[in-house]
Order: sequence, then structure tokens, then C-alpha cells
Amino acid sequence: MNTVLRLLTVLGGSVLLTVVAGWAAGLLLRRADTRHPETPLWNKLRRCLPALQIVLLAAVLRGAYRQTAWQPLQENQAAVGRILSLALIGAGAWLVVGVASAAVETGYARYATGTRDPARVRRVRTQVSLIMRVVTAVVAVVAVAAMLLVFPSFRALGTSMLASAGIIGIVAGIAAQSTLGNLFAGFQIAFGDMVRIGDTVVVAGEWGVVEDITLTFLAVRTWDERRITMPVSYFTSRPFENWSRGGVQMTGTVFFHCDHCAPVDLIRDKVHEILNHCREWDGRGWDVAVTETTPSTIVLRAIVTAKDADDLWTVRCAVREQLIAWLSEKHPDALPRVVLAPAPEANASWPGGMTGAVPKPCRT
Repeated sequence: MNTVLRLLTVLGGSVLLTVVAGWAAGLLLRRADTRHPETPLWNKLRRCLPALQIVLLAAVLRGAYRQTAWQPLQENQAAVGRILSLALIGAGAWLVVGVASAAVETGYARYATGTRDPARVRRVRTQVSLIMRVVTAVVAVVAVAAMLLVFPSFRALGTSMLASAGIIGIVAGIAAQSTLGNLFAGFQIAFGDMVRIGDTVVVAGEWGVVEDITLTFLAVRTWDERRITMPVSYFTSRPFENWSRGGVQMTGTVFFHCDHCAPVDLIRDKVHEILNHCREWDGRGWDVAVTETTPSTIVLRAIVTAKDADDLWTVRCAVREQLIAWLSEKHPDALPRVVLAPAPEANASWPGGMTGAVPKPCRT
């Protein structure tokens, strides 16, 4: 009876202490969040309470389970100790990652709130995401190494393999050459400000927005909602277009093929009218000019501006659609037409002594 009472006392006391400590920590965080609503740190730290409670429970049980004097625990004392140690290490790693994530997210949120430059915000967001992945990877590696040290057999194995660590390192470096290259390329992209999350890019002939950057790959969301996953080394070894570099404002062109008799002045006025009624046009500039002539048509180029790539696409489509509709209704002769001629007839005289029928051109 005394043994059962000790067991219940140790387990109940440990659970009660953990619950009380978690409740007290949650209460303090809520009060801090109420007093300082300008920072989201205290609210984000509340997500770490489960990890904190597991750490406290594992630590208390790790130090008190021997006092139970329960026969099954005494017979398996080493196994129980290892299990509690593994739980303590795992929960501790979870707690460290949670606290680091809360601190980094709070810093980024305060920076994004106080900065009006979207390019700088995207740059910091890219760097923060990569830093968090590095911190998570380092903590996970350290936690796994600490878990392996709990088992004596792994300690002996690690000691015996220490002599050949140099050869293993060389072999691993050669085998992971591509992975290490992508890893360093990820740091180069993040801190070299080559491309950021949210940038509009054109890679491999595809237009899209950078959606995610990791240590090894980069994801681009195309305009039709596809995802292109590319190694980050691609962006350090090959040229690509970054439309968000130096500002998101853009200038685009719309080309029209018209007949030689097209009223260019009226077309210019119509394009200006279309832009004035287009909400996506930012008003920075516009122009219409004849840029080329061919034997059958002239080429008109309309220049339009917009605040970003999405609005520029909308403006170009609106100008193209509405101007063609206006020409078809008001000036159909301005649209390009094909000149056709009938086949030559026999025994007809052509200029210069040639035979055959003189064609009469007709326009369609």
C-alpha cells in the first residue's frame, strides 16, 4: 500500500506541478499581452506552453521516478530513464524552436509595420524564412545527436568511427556536392538580395511570382496557378528576369497592324480615352506611334504604364480589346486587308512582252 501511495504521489504531484506551472505561465503571458498590445510576442509565446509543460513533466519525472520504490520501475530503471530523457530532449528542442520562431516573427511583424517599402519587406521576409529553417535544422541535428548519446552503444560506435571521420567527411562532401551547392546558393540569394519572396520573375520562359524560398529549392507560382520548383543554384548560375527589382512599376507595349489609310491621330485620341477609363492605368505615361511599315500594313505601338505586372497585363488587354472593337465599328477600312489577284489567263499581254491576263486587284 505504501508503494502504491508513493507512486500516486509522485505521478500526481508531477502532473499537478506541470498543470499549475502551465496555467501560471499562460496567465502571465496573457497579462503581458494585455499591457503591451503593440507587440505580438507574448501572444505567440503562448503557442509554446504545451512544449514547456512536457519539458517540466519529463524533468520532474526524470528526477523523482526512483523515489516510487515500485518494483517494475526498479527492474526497468535504465529503460525508463532513457525514455524520459528522450522526451525531455525532444520537448526541449520543440520549445527552443517555438521561442525562436515567436521572436523572429515578432521582429518581422514590427519591421513590416514600420516600413513602407515593399521591396525591403520582401527582402527581410526572405531572410527571416531562411534563418528560421537554418535554426530548425541546427536544433533538430543537435537534438538527434543528444538522443543518440543517451544510448551507451551509440557512444561506443561514435568513438570507434571518430578515427575515420576525415575520410567519411570527404566522401560525404563529394556525394552531397549538389546539395551543398544549393545550400550556399540559398544563402547567397537571401542575403545577396537577388530575388525575394513576392517578386515577379520570368524563368525558363515562364512568368510567375516567387512563392517560397528554402535552402535548396525555390517555388514560382505561375499566372495559371501552376507551381514551378527549381533548385536555387539555377538563379545563381543562369540569367533570369526580375520585374520587381528596383520597383514594381512597369511599362508595357501593345502592337497593332493597320492599313495604310488608318487615322493615326484618331487612334491616338482613342487610346488616351481608353486609358482614362481604365482603373489599372497609373497615369505615369502613354504614347502611340507608327514604328514600322510593310507593303500591306503599318505597325502602331501603344505604350502604357501600371503599378505592377498584374495591372500592366490588364491595361494591355483592355487597350487591345477596346481599340480593335472601335476600329471594327467606326473605321473598318483601317483594319489590315489582304490583296488578292486572279490567276493569269493565256494569250494575254503583260507589260514587257509577257503573256497572260492582267490581274485586277481586289481587296477583301
